[in-house]
Amino acid sequence: MATSSSVPSTPLLKDELDIVIPTIRNLDFLEMWRPFFAPYHLIIVQDGDPSKTIKVPEGFDYELHNRNDINRLLGPRASCISFKDSACRCFGFMLSKKKYIYTIDDDCFVAKDPSGKDINALEQHIKNLLSPSTPLFFNTLYDPYREGADFVRGYPFSMRDGVPTAVSHGLWLNIPDYDAPTQLVKPRERNTRYVDAVMTIPKGTLFPMCGMNLAFDRELIGPAMYFGLMGDGQPIGRYDDMWAGWCTKVITDHLGLGVKTGLPYIWHSKASNPFVNLKKEYKGIFWQEDIIPFFQNATLPKDCTTVQKCYIELSKQVKEKLGKIDPYFDKLADAMVTWIEAWDELNPPSGVAAEVANGPAKGK
Repeated sequence: MATSSSVPSTPLLKDELDIVIPTIRNLDFLEMWRPFFAPYHLIIVQDGDPSKTIKVPEGFDYELHNRNDINRLLGPRASCISFKDSACRCFGFMLSKKKYIYTIDDDCFVAKDPSGKDINALEQHIKNLLSPSTPLFFNTLYDPYREGADFVRGYPFSMRDGVPTAVSHGLWLNIPDYDAPTQLVKPRERNTRYVDAVMTIPKGTLFPMCGMNLAFDRELIGPAMYFGLMGDGQPIGRYDDMWAGWCTKVITDHLGLGVKTGLPYIWHSKASNPFVNLKKEYKGIFWQEDIIPFFQNATLPKDCTTVQKCYIELSKQVKEKLGKIDPYFDKLADAMVTWIEAWDELNPPSGVAAEVANGPAKGK
């Protein structure tokens, strides 16, 4: 169990951050995270059967939404939120009114560093987000803003201010985040390597984003954090976070924002079934050979000055270029537009959010 001694006396960003958790089960895993998560507000998005009761441990400040809430709040636009897939979490991103989001899967526990100390993953994510990124020039000591590090000789002084960090991508110990073919050939492999480093992903470089341990600045990049149209009724699954990562990286590069990866680690406790995963992934395994070059070559015009404008432009390019591969991408492009329409409806520019009648379940 985590110990309260690891928690700062005043929780960082206590009133500026929401924790979003997608789930289909009782959230007993929160007990381990209690010392770290208790000060923060939780937005829980229940996937699957909305009539099922999800139990949340006492003492947490939370709101719980299910498919009925999604349908009631978004109406016809609810079609853009995936069903029976962890991509449902992005409904929580849309609902939040905080500046920062941390999202974690319900099979992720508190990890320990090499000294045996519990890792406060949330605190490290916040530190990543509150320090600049350096996507334009790589620093060989990784994150130069970290204590004990700095810019190395030859690093241009004009670039040392860095750029705002939009995304903090954390890692995992124990069960690796592998695709189904790799799971099948390495069923017993476990990640035991703890690398004490944070680095900025260079501009122009894509990465495979995992949503199980992820934080981002919602005000800077929130509308791009759409986990796609995956899961039930769709020909592909388990690419939801990948899709969000590819779109987000193209947009952060265009808008002059940064993405960090590395610390913090969480303990990923449960391996999903590789045969079930293969059924969900197999089209994606073929399609990604075209999708990756598409994103690598995607450019956005100068008049795309907001995340929403960038995302709408990207949706047009998805329809034009990826729609030739499969009709699914036409449907996905339309869902991307619907997502932005729903986001803007719930998050009007004035900052006055739409009122939610007959509110969701809440707990304290």
